[in-house]
Amino acid sequence: MQIPIRVIPLAGALMFATAPFASAAVNPASAALRPIEELLKHPLLGTDLTWHEAGAFCDARVPRMPEVKTAAGWNSLSDALRRDVLEKVVFRGAEAKRWREAKTHVVWRETLAGGPGYRIRKLRYEALPGLWIPALLYVPENLAEKVPVHLAVNGHDREGKAAPYKQIRCINLAKRGIISLNVEWFSVGQLRTDQASSASSVERGPAEGFKHGAMNQLDLCGTSGLAPFYLAMSRGLDVLLSLPHVDSERVAVSGLSGGGWQTIFISSLDPRVKLCNPVAGYSSFRTWVSFPGEIGDSEQAPNDLATVADYTHLTAMMAGRFALLTYNAKDNCCFAAGHALEPLMQAAAPIFDLQGQASQLRSHVNYDPGTHNYDRDNREAFYRFVGDMFFPGDQAWNAKEIPSEAEVESKAALNVELPADNLDFNQLARAAMQGLPRDPKFAERNPTGARARLREIVHFHEHAVTAKQIALDDGANGTTGFWQLRIGREWTVPVTAFARGTPKGTTILLADAGRQSLAAEVKRLLDAGQCVLAVDVYGFGESRFAPRKDRKDYATMMAAVGERPLGVQSAQLAGLARWAAKELKGGPVRLAAIGPRTSFIALVTAALERTTSGGLNTQQAMLSLKELIEKNVGVNERPEQFCFGLLETFDVPQLQTLADEWRKSGRQ
Repeated sequence: MQIPIRVIPLAGALMFATAPFASAAVNPASAALRPIEELLKHPLLGTDLTWHEAGAFCDARVPRMPEVKTAAGWNSLSDALRRDVLEKVVFRGAEAKRWREAKTHVVWRETLAGGPGYRIRKLRYEALPGLWIPALLYVPENLAEKVPVHLAVNGHDREGKAAPYKQIRCINLAKRGIISLNVEWFSVGQLRTDQASSASSVERGPAEGFKHGAMNQLDLCGTSGLAPFYLAMSRGLDVLLSLPHVDSERVAVSGLSGGGWQTIFISSLDPRVKLCNPVAGYSSFRTWVSFPGEIGDSEQAPNDLATVADYTHLTAMMAGRFALLTYNAKDNCCFAAGHALEPLMQAAAPIFDLQGQASQLRSHVNYDPGTHNYDRDNREAFYRFVGDMFFPGDQAWNAKEIPSEAEVESKAALNVELPADNLDFNQLARAAMQGLPRDPKFAERNPTGARARLREIVHFHEHAVTAKQIALDDGANGTTGFWQLRIGREWTVPVTAFARGTPKGTTILLADAGRQSLAAEVKRLLDAGQCVLAVDVYGFGESRFAPRKDRKDYATMMAAVGERPLGVQSAQLAGLARWAAKELKGGPVRLAAIGPRTSFIALVTAALERTTSGGLNTQQAMLSLKELIEKNVGVNERPEQFCFGLLETFDVPQLQTLADEWRKSGRQ
């Protein structure tokens, strides 16, 4: 049934007719819901409007490269950026700082014969106490002098450290006299095993505790989920630099995809790295706005990184050292050369020029096969760069790859014995959540101070609201108004407003499944005499992006640029509540939500916004934020609920206390 919409050019206050409700004669429940369902389906936003608004919102907050006129000026700024990223992002929170200072261990295991000119030593080392990283050390034979070392990091290849392209790279470097440490990464290779037997290394399937988005469980508890990633790399460097025959002035890092991200991140922030070759692993945050399919995983977009630095800054921080940026022309995954490379080179090249070292920043684009790879052409570009920078003038150096396919070992042969109780992100978060919130009575004792702290945590901003009524329908169910609410200067929110007769009150209604799913609840509230405002806040219904490969949600990027999805959503809902209270003049507004995500948004809004003191009704709501950790929920599943440090101060009962306090004060 298609409901005809009568467009009325109204620019003023909310207006409702008082048409009587006519009951359906046949199958009244179905007949009554059908027109409401159709009205809720009426689109109120332009195509991709929320997507464009979210991109502009994030882009405006990404720091630009500063104008720097001297090498000394850049060096001073670079030192400050490095310090701030480490202190304010990587090692944020008491537990992350404790991990940084903790004494960790290395356990050496058996040695494999390897191939001509090298051997392979198995080892494991602790990234932090109790979290072991399996690794392989490729050692050239007959070492008699100081030699370069190389940290080989990997991306999301399921084979992890056993990936053939990675083995071949390490073998080739070993045959050229370079020691390589091939390290495993979270969620791949051996760290895909879930509590695997240390004796048999039998896989039990993907390690859910290391899954994408699980690191944000630590963020929720107020300690950086990025810290284990960084420590896994930096302690790998510790292992390399503790070896005999190491030339500490010739330390290289390389990796593909997620390994490319690891490469630039550790290299820019750890001055011990002298040469880096990130391959198809990262781009500027501003590039993400234009190509949102490349919005990175949680570790690539950690909370508040872009309040300090963009990846342009991190690239430029390699000035004074050596950097080869490798990208693929037809990349079928991410970070294609055509759009990812140039902004990085434009940012970094002037800084290398200031240092008088323009030749130390180079780029390489792979055309054959040109897809997401670190295959022979890309590897030979790396060998060539290593030769030019670490072995200048060495006429014997040859960048042509030494055939080594026959020396590639099986995954089983390269497995390293791990403890059966090896920790993962989820286990770390389970330990971190104990005793949280730290002061359970804070909201009860000091609601004003608690609200101020909550605003700070969720990055809640109060915005002016302007409303535009775009259509009006007078039907058997009463009057339906179709509205676009402009929240501040950045967001447009769709609202479908229902009223029948003279309403007794106002209820704002939202749902995880979007406002189109709310017909039954709208009817129930109308029957109870309520004016009903069905809304889709950011991330839901019409304000949600269509699921496409080239378009990811901006939630992680919002957190990276210093905002929070929950702050945006609660600000939108609070703005609607203030507007409704003013325009309808029906007293405090009620909130109602269906689903664990929107119920939490409604709860936070009720805790912060006085005009919602008319009441709060939720369905399928969480009883505690700790459920996210107990059920091992990832940030991709409920992005707004992983605000950094929220659980340190507030759980659901504390938020409910603040909401109840508004309601009680509203009655007095």
